[in-house]
Amino acid sequence: MDWKITSGTFNCGAVADEVTVIVKSDWSVQCSGFDKLKNSRRAQLQMLERSLDLKRTLDCKGMQCKRITEYLEKLQEENRKSIAADTK
Repeated sequence: MDWKITSGTFNCGAVADEVTVIVKSDWSVQCSGFDKLKNSRRAQLQMLERSLDLKRTLDCKGMQCKRITEYLEKLQEENRKSIAADTK
């Protein structure tokens, strides 16, 4: 693995906002959307207001989020391919 930290930014439908997912070389993951929600009552209320405005439930799943696990799996697959190419 040639990196110590990497990130991806995408529009997250679960919070109706753009989030950044950070992955460290030990495969630990951090999501800006989840971090914001878990640390701020105000952010939780704003998400509830957005839910009402959008007329749909916004529901952050935290680290069990499908988007996070798919991004992590993509990076792990890229890492496996890189290691395989280096051993040839």
